Formats: sequence, C-alpha cells, structure tokens
Amino acid sequence: MVRAAAFFDLDKTIIATSSATAFSKGFLAEGLLTRRSVVASAYAQLAYLLGSADAAATERLRAQLSRTVTGWDVATVSAVVRATLHESIDPTVYAEAVELIAEHQAAGRDVVVVSASGAEVVEPIAQMLGADAVVATRMAVADGRYTGEIEFYAYGENKATAIRELAAARGYDLEASYAYSDSVTDAPMLAVVGHGYAVNPDRALRRLAAEHGWGVLTFRRPVPLRALDRRAGATVAAVLGGVLVATAVVVLLRRRPRRTR
Repeated sequence: MVRAAAFFDLDKTIIATSSATAFSKGFLAEGLLTRRSVVASAYAQLAYLLGSADAAATERLRAQLSRTVTGWDVATVSAVVRATLHESIDPTVYAEAVELIAEHQAAGRDVVVVSASGAEVVEPIAQMLGADAVVATRMAVADGRYTGEIEFYAYGENKATAIRELAAARGYDLEASYAYSDSVTDAPMLAVVGHGYAVNPDRALRRLAAEHGWGVLTFRRPVPLRALDRRAGATVAAVLGGVLVATAVVVLLRRRPRRTR
C-alpha cells in the first residue's frame, strides 16, 4: 500500500488568523507583552492578513515576532498557549479545513501541519485538530528563555525541505500526497507533492496555480470546533438511530408467522 500524507499550512489556511499573534491577550495578562508591543504585533498581523503575504511582508512579521519574544520564558509561553488555546484559536478554524482533514485521515493519510509560527504555538493547535505531525519554526533557547535567534525557520523553500525529510523518515510517497496553502511563498511546498491546492489565493498564487495545475479552494466558514463536534455527534446519532430502526424492522419481520398455502 502507498503511504501518503496531507500537508496543511496553518495561518489563513486552517485558521482565519495569524497563530503567532492569536495569543496576545494571554501573553499580555502574563506580562510577556507590553501594550506597545501588542500594538506593534497587531499592526504586523493586520498588514500580513490584508496584504499578499509575500516574502517582504512575511519577513517583517517574522522580524517583529523575533524581537518581541526575546527573553520570554518558554514554560510560561507554553502554559499560556495551553490555557487559552480554545479561546484564541477555536473560533477561527475553517470548517472546510476540518472537513478536509477528516477526509484525508479517513482515507488513511497522515495529516501534517506546516507553519512558520513557533513550535510551542503550532503543536498544541495541531494536537487539537488531531494532526499526526508538525513542521514549525524552532526558536533558540538558553536557560529556559528565547534568545531571539531562530534555529529553523519553517518558511519558503525550508518548508519543502522539511517535507522531503519527513517523507523520507516516514515513508510517504510525495507524488501521492497533498498540500494546501494560501500563500505564494509556499509555492515550493505545493510543488513538492503530487496534489497541490491553493486556498483563498491572491492574484499571484492563483496565477501560479494555473501554471502548475494546482487546484483552487475557497474557505469561508470559520466555525468553533465545538460546533463541528456537536454536528458530527448528531450525524453519528442519526446513523446509529437508523441502524437500530432497520434492525428492529428486520427482527419483527422474522418473528411474523409465515402464511401457509
């Protein structure tokens, strides 16, 4: 059997926001952020969300976040992310992305979240979504605090390189695998698999999708995961109810006395 995977970008593909700045409220409450840095981060996020997410915009966001987290206690960051995960991320998840993730897992494919945000942020989100693996940016740490240096930046060609390495380690057939992203900077990630999809693409990414034969998808419905869970539960209940009714009918028919000729 061919083993394949589905690789999902996170920001603006699975969620309708920037994961790196979604936890600003919690970081502010813990004293990690100042109001001035919140404004700077919010500005960088707004420029990223409204812009084309090109290399320059992404680099500005990365540099701002790198400056912001320098000196932060890693354990505190992880605690804030865990404590505010559902409040910060849950309402921003695209229903279409969750459905796609479920379809791939039902087909036996691993789901991998690939993001330029830090691993401490991405890993809990991926776990919440039921993903099988994560590719994320790794920040340098000394004495339990971020130094501001980046050991691995999961961006651009680096994403494609990390996907190839993960495929080699886990035995994924990349030609049979899938990738999804909203950003033109993720073109290497989409090109490294056999089935690339541009999600909510801007003009540049739409043009690349046409050139490479990538699919184009539109995600519009950020829905809380709890709502999706309830919907899935109702569907399962309806199916089980139908099975029970059908079984009861069969039993009753079998118990009816046969007519004699």
